[in-house]
Amino acid sequence: MKKINLLNFEREIKEKIKKAQSLKELDEIFKEAFGKDGKIKKISKIIPTLPKEKRKIVGQQFGKVKEALIQVFNAKAEELRAKAEKETEEKEWIDVTIPPPKPLVGHYHPLTLVRRKIEEIFQSMGFEVVEGPEIEDEWHNFDALNIPPDHPARDVLSLGKTFYLKGGGIMRSHTSSVQIRYMEKTHPPLRIIVPGRVFRLDAIDASHEIDFWQLEGLMVGKDISVANFKAIIEEFLKRFFEKEIKIRLRPSYFPFTEPSFEVDISCVLCNGKGCQVCKNSGWLECAGAGMVHPQVYKNCGLDPRDWQGFAFGFGINRLAMLKYKILDIRLFNSGDLRFLSQF
Repeated sequence: MKKINLLNFEREIKEKIKKAQSLKELDEIFKEAFGKDGKIKKISKIIPTLPKEKRKIVGQQFGKVKEALIQVFNAKAEELRAKAEKETEEKEWIDVTIPPPKPLVGHYHPLTLVRRKIEEIFQSMGFEVVEGPEIEDEWHNFDALNIPPDHPARDVLSLGKTFYLKGGGIMRSHTSSVQIRYMEKTHPPLRIIVPGRVFRLDAIDASHEIDFWQLEGLMVGKDISVANFKAIIEEFLKRFFEKEIKIRLRPSYFPFTEPSFEVDISCVLCNGKGCQVCKNSGWLECAGAGMVHPQVYKNCGLDPRDWQGFAFGFGINRLAMLKYKILDIRLFNSGDLRFLSQF
């Protein structure tokens, strides 16, 4: 016959209940005592096997132990439940006076920011923003701009700098083609800017891309001169870089302008003192420009004796690199969110 020690059993279970730290742990102890295979079940099977005179005494003690344990279980369960509710309340409590975290928002691409700034400045000076097709024909991209058939950019065999398409046409190599389209349909006087993507077959490195943005500018009237160009460009650069910018014009050659010149600006990074970017010269090449060639007017159906004006071309990527101190042009097309999130 198995010996029953109810006092030791009661003491053991109460000690375990006292040490329980969670409702889950308490539930395991309850199963150990009152479960299907628990100790209470086992004791209840032993009691009927006891001698008659002892059975009654042990049975009464057993009932008191069960009742006492149930009371201790209930009290501990209430204590742990209150503790859990308090911890949850403290954890989930919300102070409505605390500003919420800022949501993650998108960022404008630096080229978009620069393009909008350029358009805003030139529109305030009376220029109209014009767009044109990125797939061009040779007339608008080359012939009408007085670019001869033997020009290196048009060399199909060695590909030159131009992307020729199998179905005909080319990817425009400059936005100058749009000035032709505009003058073919619009009678002067006029002043326009043409921001847009252009494509040139070139070796990609930190300062060259095959897909980049360019800004074409054109102003035509009765008495437009280089002085007008100089005044407009100086005002644009001053407002774009938000500081005084010196410029200089160097003689150059472009088939569609005569005279032609390169536009240099005082280095915006070192303020003309000399640095690595400007190769210690204090100057940066910024644009190509000139007075529109008489033949270009003729190609557009205009009489060069009646009209004169200037055209210029900026690299929008180049302007963005200078404004935001970006050293690698490839970052613009990288799609790297770490780069974009800075703007």
